[in-house]
Amino acid sequence: MSPKFPPYTPALTLSLEVGNLSSGTVRQDEGQPPAPLLIAIHAAADRTAAKIGKSSNHAPEDMRVHLEPLVRWLSGNAAADQADRAPVMPREYVSVFRKQLLDELEDTPYTLDAREVVRLFIRLDEAGETWKRTDGGKFIARLTGSDCTDAVVAIAHDIRSPLCSILLLVDSLRSAEKAYENPGRDRQLGLIYGAALGLSTTVSNLIGAARGELLVHGKPSPFSIAETIQAVSSIVQPTCEEKGVPLELTLPKNDARIGHSHAIHQALLNLTSNALRCTETGKVSLGCTERSGNLVEFWVQDTGPGVPEAVLERLYDGFPAEGSAFRFSSAGLGLAIVRTLVEALGSTLQVNTSPEGTRFSFRVQLPQAAWAS
Repeated sequence: MSPKFPPYTPALTLSLEVGNLSSGTVRQDEGQPPAPLLIAIHAAADRTAAKIGKSSNHAPEDMRVHLEPLVRWLSGNAAADQADRAPVMPREYVSVFRKQLLDELEDTPYTLDAREVVRLFIRLDEAGETWKRTDGGKFIARLTGSDCTDAVVAIAHDIRSPLCSILLLVDSLRSAEKAYENPGRDRQLGLIYGAALGLSTTVSNLIGAARGELLVHGKPSPFSIAETIQAVSSIVQPTCEEKGVPLELTLPKNDARIGHSHAIHQALLNLTSNALRCTETGKVSLGCTERSGNLVEFWVQDTGPGVPEAVLERLYDGFPAEGSAFRFSSAGLGLAIVRTLVEALGSTLQVNTSPEGTRFSFRVQLPQAAWAS
């Protein structure tokens, strides 16, 4: 529903004696220009009303009335009980007004007092913060303020918990119903699982982006490479079945290693999920190759269309611009998180791509665990 504005009344006119931002009043001598800042304020308000009105399908006259409290406050003409408190204004309105005011001041033929201009913009900055006094503004301020990390992680955790439950329930249903062949039902369960997995991965990436350097913490511990790879495979297997794209695994000879298994698991899960998303025919391969000494190379390879050369340099940007022809994930965080994880492991993410497919890989030093023998 469109907002309602009060009936239009003409903007304040400038008389020979007008309000001054610091001294209360100034008198215009005959033949001298009127107070230039007041003229700029009113002109900027008119231009702002026209610009916002055009974009929001409201009459400029109505928008001008809506801006009048801001004009009065900046002009020093606010009511006595409102003189020390800026009127609440949408921050978009204040932002547009600031731009129009700067344009007016740049084009003014009058000499400006720098101190008065500074005072004016200090007051305008106060008006630009008033949206935080609203209920919605308080919530947005928390999401964008100094404690935004905690807020984002808390919200993401609240979302991830039910998603994990959905994944477990759907997986249980798929396993229990395999004895009763029903392709339609199996497809529907596969779609639910795939959607929930995509959301869960995005939420995990969001938590990872907020935590930053905490993605890899604690001391390296013994783990099984084969179990880590197979765990990734079991998570994405419903998606493989739904798309008809097989997942081939390559496991190591020396399985027991010492390292940060959770970080490796998360990186491989992101890479494998993306490979399946981008591959319609052929296959996806996931595995590791043992290099010299304790060096182990992990890799994910697909037979998708490859990554366009023009996009390669932007692959690691979180939240890519809208309209991008290639996105690693819905939020653009997936590959940025993988790179952060891999770098925290002391490695570098490598990308080799062609029209026949793409291969992501990274090498990590993983000493063999004592229990390997």
